[in-house]
Amino acid sequence: MNTIDERDTRTRTRHNEGVQLPTAADVDRAAAELSAVIDPSPLQLNKRLSEATGAEVWLKREDALPVRSYKIRGAYHLISHLTTAERAAGVVCASAGNHGQGVAYACRELGISARIFVPTTTPRQKRDRMLALGGDMIELITTGFAYDDAAAMAAQEVARTNATMVPAFDDPRIVTGQGTIMPEIVNQLGDVPDTLVVPIGGGGMLGGCLTWLNPDHADVRVIGAEPAGAASMAHAMMAGAPVSLSRMDNFVDGASVKRVGAVPYAIAAEHRPGLLQVPEGRICTEMLRFYQVDGIITEPAGALAAAALDGIEITPGERIVVIISGGNNDVSRYAEILERSLIYEGRKHYFMVNFPQEPGALRRFVDYCLGPEDDIVHFEYVKRSNRETGPALVGIEIGSRDQLPELLRRLRASHIEVDPIDPASPAYRFLV
Repeated sequence: MNTIDERDTRTRTRHNEGVQLPTAADVDRAAAELSAVIDPSPLQLNKRLSEATGAEVWLKREDALPVRSYKIRGAYHLISHLTTAERAAGVVCASAGNHGQGVAYACRELGISARIFVPTTTPRQKRDRMLALGGDMIELITTGFAYDDAAAMAAQEVARTNATMVPAFDDPRIVTGQGTIMPEIVNQLGDVPDTLVVPIGGGGMLGGCLTWLNPDHADVRVIGAEPAGAASMAHAMMAGAPVSLSRMDNFVDGASVKRVGAVPYAIAAEHRPGLLQVPEGRICTEMLRFYQVDGIITEPAGALAAAALDGIEITPGERIVVIISGGNNDVSRYAEILERSLIYEGRKHYFMVNFPQEPGALRRFVDYCLGPEDDIVHFEYVKRSNRETGPALVGIEIGSRDQLPELLRRLRASHIEVDPIDPASPAYRFLV
């Protein structure tokens, strides 16, 4: 094992178009500082995922940290190193929720004022947690639809007040703080894992892990998991530089970023981790399994890395560490989470059914079309008129994906006009 000074010298000179990159030694120093403030998050062997994959799957439970996510690492590291003058001027940040909580916690602990800008899509649970964690030291401002809208307003506030910006991911100090998770993992596991699965939003955690691993442990396979609807790192890699997504699904709010940071991108471009895009429905399924089987509450971004395991080639018996990046989930979202999961699994389908406007039509539909495991879970009927038929929106839940062809066969044989609603169609957005 190299000394800190050797690790520092080896990596300090790395640059990418003028971007100063952090080093493994920076991460080691930050880890030592943070250990005096925050207890390490648990590393737990997960029986369900281990049996499902044939590997030894360990969960790094960042949801157990004081702000229920890893964001406290980078935020505290940056803010704690501000000068006296910078502390007096206060800080500003933009956040989809978790980063703001890290900033709020650090500012209350360090006695520094903060203005936190969040998009309107930030779940209320996360907004309430920011206020509770920051107390009188923070002011919360809600603006715009996406994280990037809040970031633009935060930049204007910095220009107006000369406060210090605390970026969510695009700063060497933030990346360094996020990277402190790696020495913790190695200390708890007793060695480096064979594979590390990291969730990606803006790329700060990925950049921090790669920074610490590569001087001495470049053989560790690192997989970055992105939401399929917000795969900004994959787009950056294809373009050769960070680029802004033209369209984005904000469902995985903690990892939905239009453009990855220049610092995380430079690190990823140098070390080339594997990248996987995970469908949002698959993430929802994993959230429900965590809740129902493991008793773990995750937010969508928190379950992102675990949901990626289905797409990874795994060697039996290998040791895999999966980062559970956040547990700030609003309970009111579970209805949508269940809906998205059922649709992804092929168990819930919607149809526009033109019923004959005569007595017994619905009874015949139920008797002749539904199988023993099928259930009508949505029914919206247009009022009766003098027409011969009347349309109804019908949602049907089936026992498994394999039962769909038989359901469709029965619907065709019923001689009732039935039009399936394609999940890719714009009309489907009114249902989910």
